[in-house]
Amino acid sequence: MREFKYPTILILKKWAQKGVINTLKKLKVGIIGVGMAFERLHYPAYEKLEDRYEIVSLCDLQIEKAEAWAGRLHLGPDRVFTDYHRMLEEVELDVIDIMVPIELNFAVTRDVAEKLAGQRKGIICEKPLAPNLEQAQEACNLGARYNLPIMIAENYRYSQEMNMIRDLIHAGRIGDILYFIQNRVMNFPQKMLQDDFSAKDWRQHPEYPAGVITDTAVHELGGLRHLFGPIVKLQAFGRPQRADFAPYSVIQANLLFRSGVTGSFSFFCAGTEMQRPLIGLRIFGTGGMIYLEEHDAGVINIAFNDGRLERMPYEVQKGYYNELVNFHKALTGEEPIAVTADVEYGDLQAVMDILKSITEDRVVHLEKTEALSPS
Repeated sequence: MREFKYPTILILKKWAQKGVINTLKKLKVGIIGVGMAFERLHYPAYEKLEDRYEIVSLCDLQIEKAEAWAGRLHLGPDRVFTDYHRMLEEVELDVIDIMVPIELNFAVTRDVAEKLAGQRKGIICEKPLAPNLEQAQEACNLGARYNLPIMIAENYRYSQEMNMIRDLIHAGRIGDILYFIQNRVMNFPQKMLQDDFSAKDWRQHPEYPAGVITDTAVHELGGLRHLFGPIVKLQAFGRPQRADFAPYSVIQANLLFRSGVTGSFSFFCAGTEMQRPLIGLRIFGTGGMIYLEEHDAGVINIAFNDGRLERMPYEVQKGYYNELVNFHKALTGEEPIAVTADVEYGDLQAVMDILKSITEDRVVHLEKTEALSPS
């Protein structure tokens, strides 16, 4: 059973007491991996936060891609690398943002942490933090071992819609929560042929368990755990398929949370949902229902038992921006990191235990993967 002590918070408190991080304002960022995640997710957020961050160096195995971005960002050739070890040695950085294929997440983060040990810098690692639980458990120890704050970029935990729904739940807007239904659908085979994340070879032929199920379902399960807390028990089933990108076309799991909430989660990765509106996420309480059709819907629907309806608008795709705001505030001593390696470990464990339940045909009791809230 794992023990969590939130070492990142202790590190940041020590830095604040020494008067180090309060002097940081505009943080200098080095990017490892300038692929789609950088182009479409992280970079637009950095653009909006140019008063807090400045991208000063780029590293990618494909030098042409890095050089093209360097031209766009007005960086000289001395700020472009194919070896991140050299970048860390030659460029003064405050933040290293790692966006590499999932099977490399832990290895690269570990290398960077070793190189920066005790230097009062911060690391951002994409989700999931590692390709398997063994490496994920090791990842949870990196912050304390090397005296570095590390944030896992799980954007669903930072998204405006999930935090609004969480606030609605905590405020009791639909009474006591009884159960939920969530259905996520994506057509991976079709997206493989488009200008999409799915077109990447490392996603089509993954070197990590369950492929797109791990890559995508970890978002959904992280979001559910963000709303309802830790999962304590689950039972899952899967429909097998012959495809490299995922061993099952559909997974379905019944989940029981420590909070007493129960619900059904299903993920169909190989097709299109015919129903409109989409099933989406539906949360049922004693006083009504919260309904989110999909994350890009832009509106949360609340239906009360007395017939009243409410529609709450939100800004879509805000999670990447909120991640960077939280990380800047953490490094400048204003607030703790919301998604640490410890938190993300629990999200990945939920995915792995769903796969275990399917393959072993049994109910799985999850280990204790949560400590008290750092706040």
